[in-house]
Amino acid sequence: MPSLFAFGPYIIFFWTGEQGEPVHVHVAVKRPSKDATKLWLTASGGCIVAHNNSQLPERDLRRVAMFIRSNHELICRRWCETFGEDSLHFFL
Repeated sequence: MPSLFAFGPYIIFFWTGEQGEPVHVHVAVKRPSKDATKLWLTASGGCIVAHNNSQLPERDLRRVAMFIRSNHELICRRWCETFGEDSLHFFL
């Protein structure tokens, strides 16, 4: 799974095999997991928690979301490199 960032004890990554879905990242402790917390990116530069399956504490989830928002452009660029330009579409 393509890892994007390490953020404290968390890794932020793409899960391959989810083509066709809007741009999103997964967040887990230490190693990728398909059922990790998922955040959708929005066209306006934000993000929305799709689910918190990793059970990140609320405070950590807010911090991770802020980090994702501040790296929105880079994440989108990496998404296109990983899944192709045609796959770039957003939740909202």
